[in-house]
Order: sequence, then structure tokens, then C-alpha cells
Amino acid sequence: MAALWPMNEANRDRRRPARPKRPLDRPGLRDLALSYVARYATSTARLERYLRRKLRERGWEEEGEPDIGALVAEFAELGYVDDAAFAKARAGDLLRRGYGARRVDQALGEAGIGERIRQDLEPDERERRHAALLLARKRRFGPFAAEPLDRPRREKQLAAMVRAGHGFSEARAVIDANDEREAESWAGELDE
Repeated sequence: MAALWPMNEANRDRRRPARPKRPLDRPGLRDLALSYVARYATSTARLERYLRRKLRERGWEEEGEPDIGALVAEFAELGYVDDAAFAKARAGDLLRRGYGARRVDQALGEAGIGERIRQDLEPDERERRHAALLLARKRRFGPFAAEPLDRPRREKQLAAMVRAGHGFSEARAVIDANDEREAESWAGELDE
């Protein structure tokens, strides 16, 4: 077994220099795209950004410009990339982690999801309440705190809830609940 040497100036000089990557061609670009969608759940916009970044890093070997848009459209048509499915999974994940509607919309927008899909996936009042309760419980805010709240801590907790994408009224309802039961009751009012 080879000895692992700590990285210092003397050892750094012994490293083999990294070989530069070959410029991309059409099959290479397609292979990169396939490996990316096989490994990551992604949107069409994210796939396109990834491919453009790889082209900037490695260059293009063939004549003319690569048609990245056509490649991404082909992958969407084949079902390798589905913006609606990606958005639904991402929105659900964020809500289950306690993030609010505004933060969900922001994350989907950054992923390049269209306005229509984002509007269709906007969480309803029940989902927003449950997400706010989940975040408060997870972060030990309001009635879930170990000790009673003073004014500065209450304001910090409210600010953290708002930064997490919750509306001020939702954050205040959870933080100002007298006890855990009251907070859970508020969140469960809209359950069917």
C-alpha cells in the first residue's frame, strides 16, 4: 500500500500535472448531457447551463456552433428531462423541509421553471401552515423553544421564518402560539 504523504511544497512538485481535457464534439456533448441527466434530477434550463459551462471550459472541436437548445429539447421530448416533474419534486422537498411559499417559488425560478408551472405548484394555505409549523419545531422556535421568548429572540425567530419564505402572518401565528398544542391546532385547522 502506498504511503499517503501530507501535501507540502516538496510533495506538491511531485504531482503529475493534470492533462487538459479534449475539446467537445457532438457525441461528447451528448454523452455529457446523458451522464448529467442520469445522475441528477434537473430542469431543461439547468441542463442547458451545465452544457454551456462545459463548452466554455473545454471548447468546441467541430465547425459551427453546437445546437444546445436542440439537444435539450430532444432530451425533454424523450422524457429524460421533465420540468413539471422536477418542479413538483423540488417544491415538495422544500415544503417538507419547512420552507415557505416564497422560498419555493424562488428556488423554482432559479432552476429555470416557467411561471405557469410555478403558479400551478404554489402551496395552498394548509401546506404553508404545515411548513411553518415544521420549521418552528425543527428550529425550536416559539412554543417549541426550551426557554420562554424575550422580545429580541422573538424578533430574530420571526426574521428567520420570513427569510425561510413564510409570510409574516404565518410566522407570527406560530411564534406567538402559547404552547405546542395551540401551534399544532392552528396548523391543523384546514385539514380535512
